[in-house]
Amino acid sequence: MITVVGNLKGGAGKSTLSFNLGVWLAMTGRSVVAYDLDPQMTLHDVMSIRAEEGYEPLFPVYLPDEQLKQRLVSHNDEVLVDVGSANIEGMKAALSLADRVLIPVPPSQADIWSTQRFLRIVQDVRGDELPEMIAFINRGDTHHAVRESDEAAAALATIPEIRVLDCRLGQRTAFRRSFSEGLAVYELEPRGKAAVETLALVNALYEGKKKK
Repeated sequence: MITVVGNLKGGAGKSTLSFNLGVWLAMTGRSVVAYDLDPQMTLHDVMSIRAEEGYEPLFPVYLPDEQLKQRLVSHNDEVLVDVGSANIEGMKAALSLADRVLIPVPPSQADIWSTQRFLRIVQDVRGDELPEMIAFINRGDTHHAVRESDEAAAALATIPEIRVLDCRLGQRTAFRRSFSEGLAVYELEPRGKAAVETLALVNALYEGKKKK
């Protein structure tokens, strides 16, 4: 399955999400590869740190080249593609082959508009045959009195082409700390709130349990 983790806006958390998904898939015994199509190469960098520190499991992260589309379809693995608007041609190539598109959406009106524009790009690439479109609130507010995440989720729910997950990832320092160390958030703080939220998300996406 090819899962594109995409969004037009920077800072939505695409690379952090792709990394945490990839490590979880590898931990469950699945074969997984990733493509980092962002010129910043953040996903590639964090996997390099992980390898240097000797953490396992590892999974390969490929950079774009002229044979991108052929390479994407050559795998029998779970394929994760991290891409944003800085590489629009790579984005369109990945979207043309995607089985599903996962959109992390920070809770702001600007990000809702960006998600709508992103959907139009997917529609331009795929026409009436859209991949499965899934969105969730990322970097959401963590204080019960702040309602921006609820409002953003309600706005996303009005877009009929997109399925909105109930799972949310909060704006938590554990994501930044773990990422900088080459660790998934559930490796750094297995019982922390960020870990609980992330594991709920990956189970919702893959409906799988860690193999023994």
